[in-house]
Amino acid sequence: MNKRQILICTAAASGAALLPSTDAGAVGPLTRASETVNPIKRMADQAHDRAVTRHVRLTRTNARLRGTEAERTRREVRDWSTEHLTDENRDLKRENRKLRKRAAADPASAPAGASGGATPAHLQAIAACESGGDPGAVDASGTYRGKYQFDAQTWASVGGSGDPAAASEAEQDQRAAQLYSQAGASPWPVCGQ
Repeated sequence: MNKRQILICTAAASGAALLPSTDAGAVGPLTRASETVNPIKRMADQAHDRAVTRHVRLTRTNARLRGTEAERTRREVRDWSTEHLTDENRDLKRENRKLRKRAAADPASAPAGASGGATPAHLQAIAACESGGDPGAVDASGTYRGKYQFDAQTWASVGGSGDPAAASEAEQDQRAAQLYSQAGASPWPVCGQ
């Protein structure tokens, strides 16, 4: 044992603190109780922050699906309990799922911005990112084609036949809306975010 270890052992045995604490998370005779961070409290705070973030995201999605403005902001919900946020998030998730199914089944029930043959804003953003909105676009490898850069397998999975780039813009919009209702933005890992 070196001198430092002996001093620490002696201090620990006598209950004295000879060295200042450098790690606020450490618990022992060299750390004051006021310096410790309760790990359970920290985990609870992190869970609450995640629930608030999730609620804001779900609220924005709900508003987009309804064609309205988001009702609540982070500031308004940060004082809610984690349990209340969890319940609200579960309800919003269910409602968003129902709205997506309804929009896919009946385009007339889609938000006002999406009626009359107009493309919903979220699909317009994906198309602008993927192809610049060009229905005849083909990537350099020839694999991804059309306004939403479908590959042949994905195009066929939503009922398309032939070349996506040769299909009408309306058909590409319809197939993209169907794919979005089935899988969300995940088929467009870069542009769907």
